[in-house]
Amino acid sequence: MRRWFKRLLIFGIIVVVVSLLASLLARIPVGERVAVIKVKGAIIDPEPVVSKVQSVKEDKSVKALVLRVDSPGGSVGASQEIYRALEDFKSTGKPLVVSMGNVAASGGYYISAPADLIYANPGTITGSIGVIVQHTELKELLERFGIKTTAIKTGKFKDTLSPFRELTAEEREYLQKTIEDAYEQFLQAILKYRSKKISEEKLRQLADGRVFTGRQAKELGLVDELGNLQDAINKAKELAKAPEARVFYLEEKRGFLKRLFEDDFKGIVGDYPLMLYYIMK
Repeated sequence: MRRWFKRLLIFGIIVVVVSLLASLLARIPVGERVAVIKVKGAIIDPEPVVSKVQSVKEDKSVKALVLRVDSPGGSVGASQEIYRALEDFKSTGKPLVVSMGNVAASGGYYISAPADLIYANPGTITGSIGVIVQHTELKELLERFGIKTTAIKTGKFKDTLSPFRELTAEEREYLQKTIEDAYEQFLQAILKYRSKKISEEKLRQLADGRVFTGRQAKELGLVDELGNLQDAINKAKELAKAPEARVFYLEEKRGFLKRLFEDDFKGIVGDYPLMLYYIMK
């Protein structure tokens, strides 16, 4: 009984001491900081990035944000959520600088657009401004094996993009209008922050899905400077007028599928792995 009581007493003392230390540490001024958030791989689930952006927005010690983008793109909705979170961050007046890694294309460029300055390496692959919907038809293949499918649906468009039949002319027109609307949203999102650096006419000429090197993108006005992550961090400190600010990285835990698409599909340009991802999911 005494041994049990001693253990409980020791545990209680440890808890009290740890709590006091934590309280004291919390009161120690953190000092000025620059946050670095990485966006790596296909942009599918925006929540981890959005929550990190929100946390640094509310952190008074954070004087600037550097977004490190290494992504071939992703879904429109997910890219828009990150874009909007970055706009919200900018409402504080804190500088936002983007550093492009190997690839910052399609959705990767979309989320870069709100930055005060965009840095890219000379060999970074960026651009790929556009929207794509793909359809794979398996009808003839299945028929060879005597497999037939039937769809019971509530509307004529409910099974659009079904792999078990051809697209109708009406469906093609409907899908084209849908992606054209998403495309216009993409262009306007870029022009909102880069209209002084690239005209709408010029952007429309370039926004046909093609990719550019970082050096080409700078000449065209799609990025601002050539440089690496450290250059972007230094510029963020300069813009924030905080030369002595400490740098800290908000890392993300990666699940199996995210590791698969970041590691096994590394270097892929465009959004092509996404359909496989959704099937696996």
